[in-house]
Amino acid sequence: MAAELIKLYPDNPDIRKINRIVEVLRNGGVIIYPTDTIYGIGCDLFNRKAVDKLCRIKGVKPKNLNLSFICHDMSDISQYVKNLDTPTFKVLKRALPGPFTFILESTNKVPKILDVNKKTVGIRIPNNNIPRMIVEYLGNPIVTTSIKDEDEIIEYTTDPEQIFDEYKNQVDLVIDGGFGGNIPSTVINFCESTPEVIREGLGNIDDIL
Repeated sequence: MAAELIKLYPDNPDIRKINRIVEVLRNGGVIIYPTDTIYGIGCDLFNRKAVDKLCRIKGVKPKNLNLSFICHDMSDISQYVKNLDTPTFKVLKRALPGPFTFILESTNKVPKILDVNKKTVGIRIPNNNIPRMIVEYLGNPIVTTSIKDEDEIIEYTTDPEQIFDEYKNQVDLVIDGGFGGNIPSTVINFCESTPEVIREGLGNIDDIL
């Protein structure tokens, strides 16, 4: 069965539609959604079956899935990461919501995804109301990854209708939140004593460090 296509406006997302998306996620669905950078694909962090399905779509083994997820706000983050010292917290506070992914040490609140214990997680709070409202109403984060393989020399798809045509038989729901960007988030590793930029993306490091 083909995926649902739901149109949402980031400035004022329709609550009924958000509730429908949450229902799909709670039932183990995989969704594609807009962020403040590129379109992402994800599922409920705590739904093992959904994460398994996401891995199949991405063509990766669970142990090779770089675990990143979207939180609603800063208070959410502290549940899932440890050793969040004051300087790191201040950097996150300056950067988020925004086009950054922060690699941090994970707490035991992060589930063992398909029996793989991840010591680190990537945290995102995008500057886009749609994914943030979804996780707020869901009550916990969603796993997030790009819809394109990082290794492929290929532009990120920005047109939600094109994304729908490509993925409608693989995912359960696609959100049309308007045209997306084609530059991913900036990834910074905060697990060492000195922050390390893993990937330069849309976020400007000089603005936050």
